[in-house]
Amino acid sequence: MRVKVLRQLSPFTEPYWEEFLYDGPGDNTVAGLIDYLNYHDDIVDINGKKTTRIGWECSCLQGVCGGCAMVVNDMPRLACETFLRDLKGEELTIRPLRKFPVIHDLVVDRSVIHQNLMKSDIFIGAYQPSDGADHEHQYSVAKCLKCGLCLEVCPNYVNGDSFFGAIFANDCYLVSARNSEKRKEITELYHSHFGNSCSKSLSCMDVCPMKIETIASIAKMNRQRG
Repeated sequence: MRVKVLRQLSPFTEPYWEEFLYDGPGDNTVAGLIDYLNYHDDIVDINGKKTTRIGWECSCLQGVCGGCAMVVNDMPRLACETFLRDLKGEELTIRPLRKFPVIHDLVVDRSVIHQNLMKSDIFIGAYQPSDGADHEHQYSVAKCLKCGLCLEVCPNYVNGDSFFGAIFANDCYLVSARNSEKRKEITELYHSHFGNSCSKSLSCMDVCPMKIETIASIAKMNRQRG
C-alpha cells in the first residue's frame, strides 16, 4: 500500500507530502500502520531516501482518548479505530486536522476547544437537575472525547472565534440539564455561539466516534429558548 502523509516539521514551516510503502499486516489500524513505519531501524520514503519519524499523538489506542484524530482518505477519523481492511484502494492519504494549528506533522493544537468552554463557563457547578431528567442522553453526551472530529467536518466552524460547534451544543445541554439555576444563562450562550449559526448539516454526527446524537441536544436546547 502506498501511504501519503502530509508533513510539517513545525508551525513555521511549509507542509509537504511524503510517500511511504507499507507492506505490513492487512488487518492493522492506521495507528498501527504509522507505528510500523516509525519503528523500523531505518525510516525511508517510497524512494528509499532516509527520513524522520512521522509525528503523531495518542494515549489509549482504544478509542476513548481522542488523541489520534486525523484525516484519513479525506474523512476525519480516529486512527486507532480505522482499519486498513475497511479502506478502499491501494493508496492511503493521511493529513492533520485542518481546522486547528499544526504543531508537528499530524499533531495539532486543539486547545481552543477547552478555551471556549472555559470562557463561557460551561461547567455544571452545583448538581441541581430538574425533575424527569433525561439521564440516557446525558450519559451519551458526557462521553464526548473533545477530539475535534465534529469541528473538522462542520461547514460552519472556522476557527472557534464565535461559532463553537457541536461540542459546545452538547455541553450546553448537559450543563443546563444538570444545573437548573444556570439554564437561562447557558441557553443564551448556546444561541450566541451555536444555535444562531448552525446550518443543521449534521455531519458532526456522521464522524462522532462516540455516536452522540447532537440533534437531540439541539432540539432540547431550542425548546428552552422561550
